[in-house]
Amino acid sequence: MSPFSRRQFLQASVAGAGLVPVFPAFLRAAPADQPVTFAGTDIVPLGKTGIRVSRLAQGTGYSGYNHSSAHTRQGKELFDRLLRHSIAEGITFLDMADLYGSHPFVKDVIKGLPREKFVLLSKLWPRKETWVTPSGGAKAELDRYRQELGTDRIDVCLIHCMQNEKWPEEFKRIRDELSELKEKGVVRAVGVSCHDFGALKVASEHPWVDVIFARINYRGGQDYACDAPVEQLSTVLKAARSRGKAIVGMKIFGAGKLVKPEEKDASLKFVFTQGLVDAITVGMLKPEEVDDTLKRMSQVRAA
Repeated sequence: MSPFSRRQFLQASVAGAGLVPVFPAFLRAAPADQPVTFAGTDIVPLGKTGIRVSRLAQGTGYSGYNHSSAHTRQGKELFDRLLRHSIAEGITFLDMADLYGSHPFVKDVIKGLPREKFVLLSKLWPRKETWVTPSGGAKAELDRYRQELGTDRIDVCLIHCMQNEKWPEEFKRIRDELSELKEKGVVRAVGVSCHDFGALKVASEHPWVDVIFARINYRGGQDYACDAPVEQLSTVLKAARSRGKAIVGMKIFGAGKLVKPEEKDASLKFVFTQGLVDAITVGMLKPEEVDDTLKRMSQVRAA
């Protein structure tokens, strides 16, 4: 039986088909003897987690707040169109969070598709807000997330938005419950997303952490939505990867500040050829943005 084409895969997702007999060829890793490239649809290891992801993740949280994001606020029809397009093009790493309210939107798109072909990542917001009252742990949250997504497993769960170096003690119960859920197979990998350099440095060394979401681009600094100058970030991220931590880069385009083609290309080349990340997440809002990002990533070559 021949592998599905991209369009056939898209049609299957639109129709809510059942099992796809053969995993599409365009989602398979390139042979080892091919030149080193950084295509967004390459299937790569996520650190030492045993999880393999598309190098580019489809973000769902651009301008996320109060259980919504620009992605969900555009409505179900446009969200579905975007995500189905990303999947059809080979992006199988889906980046979500409770903060974004994106779980039910993703559920409707992936329903009926082979669960093992997707890596579902979500983030647990640990602080009380008007839109959420945390349990203080992780079990209640993960039960709800799985219901919202229609799955029995979240591949990666991160504690969302760490803002200081004290997060391991501050969120110890969450860590303990995530560890218990990991032992039971409810989650496969755990970690944090960082919005502070001190938090990032601790995460880079902490034995509990499998995966780190880190803000990184070729400009660095607060003006470009990073937590420190680029030289400092690079040192910490390289050290973290040497310890087996998986790094997923975010704010690659400076939270919308690096918009010129040459700026986007420079940032992609920097994070990949300098060995700073395993994968990246980009909050692409339109199919055209997906195509543009994939095209730019396909042109990055190892130095």
